[in-house]
Amino acid sequence: MPQLRKDPITGRWVIIATERSRRPTDFLRGPVVIQAAKMCPFCPGHEDKTPPEVLAYRNGSQPNQPGWSLRVVPNKFPVLRVEGDLNREGNGMYDSMSGVGAHEVFIESPDHTVTLAELPEKVVEDLFWAFRHRVIELKKDSRLKYLLLFKNHGEAAGSSLGHSHSQLIALPVVPKRVREELDGAQKYFEFKERCVYCDIVRQEASDGERVVLETDHFLAIAPYAPRFPFETWVVPRRHASHFETIEAESMPNLAWMMRMLLRKMDRVLEKPAYNFIVHTAPVQEAAQAHYHWHIEVIPKLTKVAGFEWGTGFYVNPTPPEEAAKYLREAGLV
Repeated sequence: MPQLRKDPITGRWVIIATERSRRPTDFLRGPVVIQAAKMCPFCPGHEDKTPPEVLAYRNGSQPNQPGWSLRVVPNKFPVLRVEGDLNREGNGMYDSMSGVGAHEVFIESPDHTVTLAELPEKVVEDLFWAFRHRVIELKKDSRLKYLLLFKNHGEAAGSSLGHSHSQLIALPVVPKRVREELDGAQKYFEFKERCVYCDIVRQEASDGERVVLETDHFLAIAPYAPRFPFETWVVPRRHASHFETIEAESMPNLAWMMRMLLRKMDRVLEKPAYNFIVHTAPVQEAAQAHYHWHIEVIPKLTKVAGFEWGTGFYVNPTPPEEAAKYLREAGLV
């Protein structure tokens, strides 16, 4: 029988459509295959095809030349630009502001055909160090209120280039969806005087049914009320509201966890397109006792249709307990 489940953070309801229950092989999808490209702007030797780098990990080579293992460059077609003043204005009942922000691309490897799941663990760790470095730099600009770190893998997930990369978009406002998550966590804290994410970590680690992976520093779980099949969260065991405050000793652990999770998804779901998003507190706000940074990984297996758009409900045909079991039993690869 179908079941409605309520997300304990946002209060959002989802429908677990058990009568439509789908195994991994039941989803219609095409595996993401990275084709070689002669004119990829992210490949070594084409550094002049991108704006000048703002960060690179190199072995003694010159900036904006080959010889790098990771590059961070401004997006050539940014959704927001760092230049200009943050002007706000009203036009009757309507509000607008200038499109000030930042949009950066993290080119994860010089190898065009390799995916993040296939890269060595140290390279995945370097990506998260680069994330942290750019957040610390950009938060110095008081105009920027929220920094979104994310990855689109595969065309179905919104990627327009095959070469493995992630992105950062800095915004002059805190997005409404982020604020809803923050407010939900705040309400839980006011009622129980505990962080809702810390409670989730404790309960899921104790129950074990929705745990996919666990280490000394992180827990990977299928959340209780997932919007999408095989949605998985990576949550630090230790409370912290801002991603950029991650401790050095935790970073290798995070890299291992993320690489292993993506490899499990590749095995179980046949190399799906996916998004991952780093959920973190607004950069200009102080450390928060009620909020807990985490990463959400969402394979692109279903589509959002009229019912979801019209109601805000999500219909998920795969119970999280089953999804966790499939991923958990895929083994360490």
